[in-house]
This record gives sequence, C-alpha cells and structure tokens, in this order.
Amino acid sequence: MKLGIIGLPQSGKSTIFEALTKNIIKTGSKEKNRIAAVTVPDGRVDFLSNMYNPKKTIYAQVEYFLPGIGTLSKEKNKEQSIWAKIRDCDALIHVVRNFAGFGFEDPEPFSDFIKLDQEFIVEDLVVIEKRLERLEQDMQRGRDVNKEEVTLLKECLDCLEKEIPLRKNSALSSAHILKGYAFISAKPQLVIFNNEDDNDKIPDAEDITSKEDCMVIRGKLEQELAQMSVEDAEDFLNEFNITASAMNRVIKRSYELLGLISFFTVGEDEVRAWTIKTGAKAPDAAGTIHTDFRKGFIRAEILSYNDLMDAGTYNEAKKKGTVKLEGKEYCVKDGDIINFRFNV
Repeated sequence: MKLGIIGLPQSGKSTIFEALTKNIIKTGSKEKNRIAAVTVPDGRVDFLSNMYNPKKTIYAQVEYFLPGIGTLSKEKNKEQSIWAKIRDCDALIHVVRNFAGFGFEDPEPFSDFIKLDQEFIVEDLVVIEKRLERLEQDMQRGRDVNKEEVTLLKECLDCLEKEIPLRKNSALSSAHILKGYAFISAKPQLVIFNNEDDNDKIPDAEDITSKEDCMVIRGKLEQELAQMSVEDAEDFLNEFNITASAMNRVIKRSYELLGLISFFTVGEDEVRAWTIKTGAKAPDAAGTIHTDFRKGFIRAEILSYNDLMDAGTYNEAKKKGTVKLEGKEYCVKDGDIINFRFNV
C-alpha cells in the first residue's frame, strides 16, 4: 500500500510526512522525492509472535511518498510533473493548512482544498480528451477500438466537466478497463487538516467534512513526538491529550479508506501479517503469499484470532471446533489465521 502526500505550498506536507514516518530532515534540499516504509503496529502480531516464538516476525507495511517540491510545476517533461509521480499511489493524503503564523495569511481550508482538487480534475480531463481524440482517429481509419473503453471515457469526461472528481463515482473509479489510466481524481483521498499545536478541532468547512474522509493532525506537535523516545512520547501524549500517534491514526484511516484488512500466517519459522482487500476470497488471499498457492488452492484452514484468544492454543481451538476448513468461496475476515492447503 502506497499513499502519496500532496497539498499546496506551505500546507505542511513535509511536516506531516515526518510525523508519519519519523524520517526527519534537519537540513538539506527538500526538492528530492521522499519515500518511507512504515511498519503497521498490530498487537495481534505481537501476541502471535510471543505464542509461536518464530525465527521471523513480519508486520504489514505502508509506504508514504512525498513528491519533491521541485516537481510541483508542470514541466514539458511529463515525467517531472508531480502528477506523473503520484499516479502509481493507491491513495492520496491531501494536506490542508489550518494554522496561522508569522508571514501566513489566515487559513482558508475550503478554498485551498478546492484549488488542488480542481487541478486533479483538469489533469484527468487532459488525459481523457487526448485519449478520446486518438480513439476517434482510429475509428475513422477503420481500426478496431474497445467500445466499452470509449463509453466509459465519455462518462468520465461528463463527470469531470461537471467538476465532480471520479472518486465520487464508484462505477468509474473501480472500472477495471480504466485502471491503466491511474486517474488522479479517482484515487481514494484522506484529507488531513494541519492544525496549530493548541487546536485539535475539525475546521468549520462543512463542504469538505461532509463529503470527504477527513481528520486533524497537529503537524508540528506530532513531528516533535516522532523524534522522541518511547518513554518521553508517552508523557507527551498524555500532556497534550493525544490518544494515539499520528502514524497509528493515519495508518488505521488508510486501511479504512482503501478497504483493507489483515490476515495472519503462523508457525515456528515465521509469523506474518498479510494485507488484502475486504471481501477477498480465500484463493486471492493465498495468491498474496505466492501465485502457486492460488493456482493450486484446495482448502483453507481458518481460525479467527479472537477464537484463538478464547481457546488459548491452536490445539484447544481445534477441540472446540473453531478451526474450520473453507473452500474457494470463503471471504477472508480481518484477523483470520490461515493455513492454506494447495497442490501444484
């Protein structure tokens, strides 16, 4: 899972990136792209690791990507455009300034949000118009074109011309035939209001908060927290009434935004968390481990984490009948512990 961090200049993108990743730059250029992989905290993995004492314990990971400020302008070389840089991201974190300060005008969260959101729409419009023009030329030359693609692109065009981002139309944003375009306005988006240290409230911007997935982070405060030891961080959290770090809260919301869950594989060699889409069936979950697991899938031996907690051990769970064999139609649930049976 890779999330791109975007926002207008001086919105505090770097501050938020550093608060989430603990990847701090004291000095030096911020024109370079920055990317950091963050371990997803999961107490269930901790418990399973203590139970099995494996050689390796592997947590799920999230990648956060911050395009360098040098790529913000749309240059002739498309590869240097910020939009080209974030097209492979699974979702976007849109940082909106909600703090004042010396040299800053009063924050205007709604207008700042709309300004960048409209840029997404314009960028996608350009891509679609060029593609439709090429497809029209192909049709005039008697070449075969995918009529479904043409229809869907025209629907996208109509949606964007009404200034509606594609993420608001689930049929278009999830259309498999359009995946290759990686439309920016189709990407799921989490809006983070970057607040002042003493303000933990959502701003009065109902036109955003009623329509978008939003949360507040006190960026500078959380950036300081990211540089502290575990002991100092605990005191800091209590002092400023922060229930969980920005990293933990954003990871949780990122999973919800993308509709992701975790399942686990356990054993003496390895305890590992795997990330899949909500509603994924057992063979698809098996395929995240290895394509052979999916191809040769026979059955999945399933035990929920909660049932293991209740039983105390895997063997006791078997005696209670909570370990079940499931077939290809089984939808994996968050917290399932799975042993795949396959033959290749």
